[in-house]
Amino acid sequence: MLEKALKGSKNYWLLLVALLAIIGIGFATYMDQFTFGLGITGMSRDVSWGFYIAQFTFLVGVAAGGVMLVLPYYLHDFKKFGRITILGEFLAVAACSMCMLFIVADMGVPNRVGNVFLNATPNSVLLWDATVLNVYLILNIVIGWKLLEAERNNVKPAGWLKPLIYLSIPFAFGIHTVTAFLYAGLPGRGFWLTAVLAPRFLASAFAAGPSFLILLCFIVRKFTKFDPGIDAMRALMRIITYALIANVFFFLCEIFTVFYSGIPSHMDHIKYLFVGYHGHAALVPWMWTSMFLMFSAIGLLLFPKIRNNEKAMPFLCIMVFIGTWIDKGLGMMSGGFVPSPMHKYTEFIPTLKEIIISVGIYGVGFLILAVLYKIAISVKVDAE
Repeated sequence: MLEKALKGSKNYWLLLVALLAIIGIGFATYMDQFTFGLGITGMSRDVSWGFYIAQFTFLVGVAAGGVMLVLPYYLHDFKKFGRITILGEFLAVAACSMCMLFIVADMGVPNRVGNVFLNATPNSVLLWDATVLNVYLILNIVIGWKLLEAERNNVKPAGWLKPLIYLSIPFAFGIHTVTAFLYAGLPGRGFWLTAVLAPRFLASAFAAGPSFLILLCFIVRKFTKFDPGIDAMRALMRIITYALIANVFFFLCEIFTVFYSGIPSHMDHIKYLFVGYHGHAALVPWMWTSMFLMFSAIGLLLFPKIRNNEKAMPFLCIMVFIGTWIDKGLGMMSGGFVPSPMHKYTEFIPTLKEIIISVGIYGVGFLILAVLYKIAISVKVDAE
């Protein structure tokens, strides 16, 4: 099926060339980081995780969001998702690939990644996070490819695929749960030290992942002959509604717990994010933008006429996606580090080079996604 990726329209090849150019610029900037070190980033002694890990945290949720297609389709025989399940699985492949590249970028030197496994310790949450992420990536590659191959040959999928499909469901929950444990297991960081962090991560994942998938479905429908199906997208919109409500509810529970109990070490983080502290307010406009987008999206999604309107759906998905990206990316990362356990306010602002490298990594992810979607859509169009 790989030969289908080598045949395409002029727009398809222009897209690949543009993505390769973005990747090239990002890689050249990364070589500067490789030579000079992480000093080119905005990270410091007080903020040791920055823009790279923020993207990693968010993209793990995008990858996990694919389970919102797999679970209803395979466990509950929800036929409407049959046409787009493969799109969700290939989106998970691209997202997982970007997650690992962001980890490599954050470690500074690529060979440090091997130390996670060469010097493995069972009590390391990072080891388990890397394990579940790699297993989930492999599961989606194998499942997606074999199911697509069976569809192309017009035969029934191999029987051994079904156990792998069922196995991918707990791993989808696992990649985001274990990622949340990376933060929640740090006792010196009050903002992350909460049992509700993993549920918050999962709720935001099940809102952001399907939102991005719906946007991709609209792009696919506009530029290809394949129609993902409006019924499937409307069903996903309902899932997004419930997930976004749950995400905001968990956040409000956190606000109540912190301020009603008056925990200073936790209140300071939230105050910094939303009102600032003595001139340190870099994230205040970002956080209020995130809250506005998520609350506004909920207000609109609650009305079926708006939620199911094809013209409104892309805008609602963009609101959800950007709102959760700010909340779980920038807000979650910087909010946990500022202030430090010594009550020092060292703000994190990503540098231009850091952003260029991140855009380059996104370029790799979109290149993988473009090639996989080209193959999947070509097979489905031929089958029809």
